[in-house]
Amino acid sequence: MTLSRPRRARPVLIGIALAYLALILLLPLILVFVQALAKGFDAYVAAIADADARSAIWLTLLVAAISVPVNVAFGLAAAWSLTKFDFRGKAFVISLIDLPFSVSPVVAGLVYVLIFGAQGWFGGWLVSHDVRIVFAVPGIVLATIFVTFPFVARELIPLMAEQGRGEEEAALSLGAGGWQMFWRVTLPNIRWGLLYGVLLCNARAMGEFGAVSVVSGHIRGETNTMPLQVEVLYNEYSFAAAFAVASLLALLALVTLVVKSVLEWRYDIGGKGHL
Repeated sequence: MTLSRPRRARPVLIGIALAYLALILLLPLILVFVQALAKGFDAYVAAIADADARSAIWLTLLVAAISVPVNVAFGLAAAWSLTKFDFRGKAFVISLIDLPFSVSPVVAGLVYVLIFGAQGWFGGWLVSHDVRIVFAVPGIVLATIFVTFPFVARELIPLMAEQGRGEEEAALSLGAGGWQMFWRVTLPNIRWGLLYGVLLCNARAMGEFGAVSVVSGHIRGETNTMPLQVEVLYNEYSFAAAFAVASLLALLALVTLVVKSVLEWRYDIGGKGHL
């Protein structure tokens, strides 16, 4: 009797979960594409081909192309040092890595304005040397790096900790150098986790709004990324154009979801553990 109740409740719970996902995720996603194509495919293409839209797309790709490799290098170094070595303050370093998860992106953007803005700590020196960070591409890159740097590290730290140090120590005892050990032992063991972290980092970099909004200055054609361009177009009541640009972000999210599913499947099939 007690076992039959969970079996009866299972389809109800599954139905509730699917209905909730359809309402919160699937329906808005469908509406984005419906609104993007509301004025026809030609209007959709024209909105994407607009000079400001093309600038926003290019800037978004550029920022991601800079911030993701930087965070990959940091994530590898952080995970390696935290899992392969013992030192005082390790827990504190892990807490610092988690800081962007607990700090509002808007606050992070304000911090960069206070540091590099015209009235900030280094503002006078930057102005005198004609160096622009805030309200320019470098500020957007810095803000994006801050909000995305935990993703790679947080994927690799538990994975490398679970694997331990045995294989690396064996490789060293057999005469392998540091780079040989990394390329032939460590990297093959973490490749799927690394790719998963890169995927999440890239998705967040392209979709970041809060921190980038503060440091960008909203200069059309110069410092507007795709999320900021969507906001500008929507506030100007150019709804079809706004949803057209938003649909590109939605497509990127769908591609991310597909690649994520493939990586999880490959990772599980290979018997490497969980992500």
